[in-house]
Amino acid sequence: MHRKWGLAAAAAAAALVLAACGGGGSSSSSEASSSAAGGGGEGDCPGADAFCIGLVTDTGKVDDKSFNQSAWEGALEAAQASGGYAKYIETVDPKDYATNIQQFATAGYDVIVTVGFLMGEATVTEAKANTGIQFIGVDQFQVDALPNLTGLVFPEDKAGYAAGYLAGLMTKTNKIGAVLGTDTVPPVKLFGEGYKAGAIAANPSVEVTLVYHEPNNAFSDPEWGAAEAKKQLAQGHDIIFGAGGSTGNGALIEIAKAPGAGETIFCIGVDTDQFFTVPEAAKCLLTSAEKKLTLGTKDLILMAKDGKAPGGNYVGLTGLAPYHDTEAAVPEDVKAKVAEVIAGLDAGTIATNVTLG
Repeated sequence: MHRKWGLAAAAAAAALVLAACGGGGSSSSSEASSSAAGGGGEGDCPGADAFCIGLVTDTGKVDDKSFNQSAWEGALEAAQASGGYAKYIETVDPKDYATNIQQFATAGYDVIVTVGFLMGEATVTEAKANTGIQFIGVDQFQVDALPNLTGLVFPEDKAGYAAGYLAGLMTKTNKIGAVLGTDTVPPVKLFGEGYKAGAIAANPSVEVTLVYHEPNNAFSDPEWGAAEAKKQLAQGHDIIFGAGGSTGNGALIEIAKAPGAGETIFCIGVDTDQFFTVPEAAKCLLTSAEKKLTLGTKDLILMAKDGKAPGGNYVGLTGLAPYHDTEAAVPEDVKAKVAEVIAGLDAGTIATNVTLG
């Protein structure tokens, strides 16, 4: 593929070990790279013959233990599978979405992945301006299909519903809650409203409290998440869903500190299996409402390499993570009922009836 190599090597680029990701300070972005092809461990894409994958995070770090990290892991897996090269730019300020995408476009990357609903407008603009590059918009529903832009979307209401159904069956106080990112982002609201709908379907007597962060800094405020979780615990909520990047993670970690965590007090994670990404919360973690972000990102990048990425939308998989350390606390009949509900959601015989209107 013909490339334009107009971008200078990034000052902060380095061979990436994911556990060491993150940084960025007060600048508009920070960058790191990984070469699965063996060359160009630092700097930009190593050459015109390389398959180059650029990923731009939403605000929040690439190691947010949630959606940014999951998408980046998918990019890394795709680079490994294809012998390609992957690099990320970490967005600090939303006004830099377009600039950060343009850095990869100017450098002639083959695939550019942008993470998060809020990047949707900038991604569409850049895809129209760079028709020779394949774009993947994670959590970005495409109203008008472009041949070089795929929206990786998920039925978050189904994953939330399954998590809520479990919580509705497990609660002893009949009070459950959720600490969420902003409801101006549709996937977050779908998670929250799906959770509420599933809980009520399982237990019509349950009281469900949903709290959403204001739009500003919605996914990077673990202190707020912890404070809101503490409030809900004090009010008698015995199961709390945390969904919103590091904001939700702050809630999970706070719940794990509570007396009775893992016995009478539980938490539910989001996006990925947070038993592994937020080990501080493992004690209270019933499950995680998963979007298979890593798999979906990887698959679409590999489709793009083969020229088979679809324009429009690609619906990824969702589900619940294993119970892990809390498995003994979940009765067998509850496990069976939740498995039946998940099967019904997948088959379309159970509807969440959740809308964003």
